[in-house]
Amino acid sequence: MNTAPLLRVSDLPRYAVMGILNVTPDSFSDGGLYAETDAAIAHGRALAAAGAALVDVGGESTRPGADPVPEAEEVARVVPVVTALTADGVRVSVDTTKAAVAAAAVAAGAVMINDVSGGTRDPELLDVVAEAGAAFVVMHSRGTPQTMRDAAVYDDVVSEVGSELRVRVEAALAAGVAPEVLLADPGIGFAKDAEQSRALLRELPALAATVGVPLLVGASRKSFLAPIVGDDSDARDDATLALTVWAFANGAAVVRVHDAIASARAFALLGMLERATPEGVAA
Repeated sequence: MNTAPLLRVSDLPRYAVMGILNVTPDSFSDGGLYAETDAAIAHGRALAAAGAALVDVGGESTRPGADPVPEAEEVARVVPVVTALTADGVRVSVDTTKAAVAAAAVAAGAVMINDVSGGTRDPELLDVVAEAGAAFVVMHSRGTPQTMRDAAVYDDVVSEVGSELRVRVEAALAAGVAPEVLLADPGIGFAKDAEQSRALLRELPALAATVGVPLLVGASRKSFLAPIVGDDSDARDDATLALTVWAFANGAAVVRVHDAIASARAFALLGMLERATPEGVAA
């Protein structure tokens, strides 16, 4: 890496919430709500005001079956939002698999790149991250949005995801990405069925030990929750909040959510309880 890190994982609060900002027409939960630049900027500011330590801006849907977005269009969606939010002092992550989008995002002020492919779809992205000193989220997935469902075949999902994530972490390190800027995401719902996703969440400490870097967990509103709580969005937010607390209690460094307010309140309570003396008085 040729420059000082823009953001170290240790710079984040103990319970760091990443707020999701999809500037797309077709994302699975909120596609189209923030496709217009002004609406996206306003929502990004609201996420930060609600307590999100990072706002993750995505210009291409990665839901199963989603069509790819041309590079220039993704840049046009993302960069004006990144520019406005970073001018306000918001820490911005950009959710992309493309090196050119990552480079444009960092130039506009983003401090983190969140790649659902873990650097496999565009190997030049790792060089961009290393050169810029950006933080990097290495996510586990298999295949593409069109093929990932067929790739959800594992003998031992926890062991295999951990091993495959570790390979991608090592690739990032070999490209010059500093270890202190790395996060690993097990990719809940990406080439995993509902039971596989639940198994990964149950075994977060084992995953973290295998991968060797702090974990980011992104399970917000995902379809594996529906058999438990139903398809209602409010019910999925309730379940997501439970997963936020579970993830933090089991060692996650960052949780990526749509509803930043509820999760920020949850981590504030967790922090207060951790700081309390045996008599119940905050230290």
